[in-house]
Amino acid sequence: MTESEILRRIDHTLLKAVATWEDIEKLCEEAITYKTASVCVPPSYVKRIHNRYGDKINICTVIGFPLGYSTTKAKLTEVEQALADGANEFDMVINLTDVKNGNYDKVTEEIRTLKKAVGPKVLKVIIETCCLTEQEKIAMCKAVTEAEADFIKTSTGFGTGGATINDIRLFKQNIGKNVRIKAAGGVRSIEDLEAFIGEGCDRIGTSSAVQLFRSQEAWDEK
Repeated sequence: MTESEILRRIDHTLLKAVATWEDIEKLCEEAITYKTASVCVPPSYVKRIHNRYGDKINICTVIGFPLGYSTTKAKLTEVEQALADGANEFDMVINLTDVKNGNYDKVTEEIRTLKKAVGPKVLKVIIETCCLTEQEKIAMCKAVTEAEADFIKTSTGFGTGGATINDIRLFKQNIGKNVRIKAAGGVRSIEDLEAFIGEGCDRIGTSSAVQLFRSQEAWDEK
């Protein structure tokens, strides 16, 4: 797998609470240079990025992040604001309390509501696999499918664990044919990137991919 084939599947990510505009500019410049799929950034930076870079960059932002337990109305307001500011992709966190209470239909309806709001733009659904049992993960695969979201995503990167190959395999067995997979959290080597893409991930959320390839290029030049 070539460098470019990997990078075009990368959501180049910076979601630290203390990220400065200088940090975000660096992220965006790297994304443009390396042709990543998108930048994934805090909602508060979406408008400024759009104003600065316009159509040069695909902007992804997060909704209900990172804990997911805000109300559907609050998440919908976040989506509407991000749309107005110029976001093209939205990574929402499900309400894990609803999952733990067995209210799977409520989770499905929330996803459906947000997908209706984003329309033809991309909705990715973060289920935070480290918090769920296998039965709950399967239920969320069905919820994402029934709500017609575009992606199921493993993790926020802020939980106790990140993406695993076993979870990707579980997803593939239980999602609908129109649902794609995004891995995030703990994907920190070129070997990891190749492994997750090889298992069928269309996107990987990581802050380290560009640096990994820069380091590899520097090594190859020695």
